[in-house]
Amino acid sequence: MEELLVNSDYFILLTALLLCAGVITTKFSTRLGVPALVLFILVGMITGSDGLGFIYFDNARLTQMIGVLALIIILFEGGLQTKISTVKAVAKPALSLATAGVLITTTVVAVAAKLILGVSWLEGFLFGSIVGSTDAAAVFAVLKGKNVKGKLGSILEVESGTNDPMAVFLTIFFIELLTVDKPVYFLLAGSFFWQMGIGLLLGIIIGKAGSFFINRINLDSSGLYPVFTMAFALLAYSITDLLNASGLLAVYVAAMVIGNKELTYRHSIFKFNEGFAWMMQILMFVILGLLVFPAQLFTWEVVGKGLLLSAILIFVARPIAVFVSMIKMNYQLNEKIFLSWAGLRGAVPIVLATFPLIAGLENSQMIFNVVFFVVLTSALIQGSTISKFAAKLGLTGSTKAEPAHSLELISIGKADAEILEAEVNEEMPIVGKSLADISFPKDVLINAVIRGADLVTPYGETVIQKGDILYILVSRNSKRELKEMLHINE
Repeated sequence: MEELLVNSDYFILLTALLLCAGVITTKFSTRLGVPALVLFILVGMITGSDGLGFIYFDNARLTQMIGVLALIIILFEGGLQTKISTVKAVAKPALSLATAGVLITTTVVAVAAKLILGVSWLEGFLFGSIVGSTDAAAVFAVLKGKNVKGKLGSILEVESGTNDPMAVFLTIFFIELLTVDKPVYFLLAGSFFWQMGIGLLLGIIIGKAGSFFINRINLDSSGLYPVFTMAFALLAYSITDLLNASGLLAVYVAAMVIGNKELTYRHSIFKFNEGFAWMMQILMFVILGLLVFPAQLFTWEVVGKGLLLSAILIFVARPIAVFVSMIKMNYQLNEKIFLSWAGLRGAVPIVLATFPLIAGLENSQMIFNVVFFVVLTSALIQGSTISKFAAKLGLTGSTKAEPAHSLELISIGKADAEILEAEVNEEMPIVGKSLADISFPKDVLINAVIRGADLVTPYGETVIQKGDILYILVSRNSKRELKEMLHINE
C-alpha cells in the first residue's frame, strides 16, 4: 500500500512538472518562432526513456486513447469559436480540400512511400492515408492570434476540422485490406458515406440539444455550465462512434451549433474550453513525445527517408492537392500557394500511426517513426514560417484590435441578465449620439465606456464615439433586440 502511494505521488509530481514545462514552453515558442507543439513533443522526448529517463512509456493503445480524447477537446474548442457564417463563405474550398484534397495527397505520398520505404502498395497507401490530412490542433494553435487574411485562415481551420474523417476512414480501410483475408470492398467504400452523413446529422442534433439544455437548466454554480457543455462534446463523439460513424466530425459540428447560439454563461464556457484545450494539447503532445524513442527516430535511415517524404508532402503532394481540388474556384495564385504551404501536420497523423502498431502490422514501427519525423519536420518548417510566408505573399491583414481591459463578462444567473461587451464601429447607428438621445430597448443600462486608455463614466450627455468599448447590462429578454439595434453579429 505504501509503495502504491509513493508511485502515485511520483506520478502526480511528474504530471505537475510536465504541465509546468508545457505552459512555460508556450512563452519560449513565441520568442523562438517555433510552434508550441514542437516544444511539447521535445519535452516528452527529453523526459522519456531515451532522454533523462524519468518515464518509460511505450503503450500505443493508451497513447491512442489519450490522443483521441485530446482531439475531441481541441476540436470542440475550435468549433465553438467558428462562426457558421464563416463556414458558409468558405464551405466549397474547405470541404473540397477536406475530401478530394486528402485523397490526392494520400495518392501522391503513397507512390513516394512505396519507392522510398520499399513497402508494398497497400502499405504505401496506408502511410499516405496517415499523413493525408492537415491537423486541427496544429492549425488552431499556429493560426491563433495571427493576422493572416480572415478568409484564408477560415479555409484552413474548417478544412482541418473536417478532414479527419477522410483520413481515419482511409487508414482503417487500408489496415482492413492488409489484415482481412477477403475484404468486402463495397461495404468498406459505403462506410465512408455512412460515417460522414451520420456524423454530420448527430452533430447537428446533439449541438441543438446541448444549447437547449444549457440555456434551460438552472444550475446552482456557474462553474458547472462549462462542465455540462463539455459533456455534450463527449456525448457527440461516443454516440456517433458507437454507430461506426465519424465521432470527430460530430464533435466539430456540435461545437459550431452550440457556439453560434445565445448561451447563458457564454464567456465562462468559452474560457473554460480554451484552457482545457490547451491542457489537453500539452498532455497529448508530451505523451506523443514520450512514445517515440529518439534512438530509433534519429537514425540515418529514418532521417533520410523522412526528409525525402517530408519534401514530397510539402512541395509536391499538398500543392497538387490544393491546385487540383480548387480548380475553377475564384482564388488567386498567391492564395493557393499560401494554402499549399499552410497544410500543417500534427497530432492526428501520429495518433493514426498508432493504429498499425495496435494491429500488429509487419512494418508498423518503421511507419510510426517515419510519420513522427514527417510531422516534426512539417511543424518546424511550415509552422514557424506561416506568418512570414503570408507577409511575403501580401496576404496579411490588419491586426485585429483586442481591448486591453480585463472587465470580466459574466452572466448574472439569478437576475436573468448579462454584461455585454460591444466595440463601437462606424456602422452602428449610435455613433455621434449622446446617451440621452439613444432609444435603447427595455432593461438596458450602459455601465462603462472605455475610450482609449481612459474609463469614461457614462451619463446622459456622454457622446458615443467610434472605437469606444461599451459594457452594457442587459436582460436576456432584451439581448437580441439590443444586438440587432447595434448591428452586432455573432
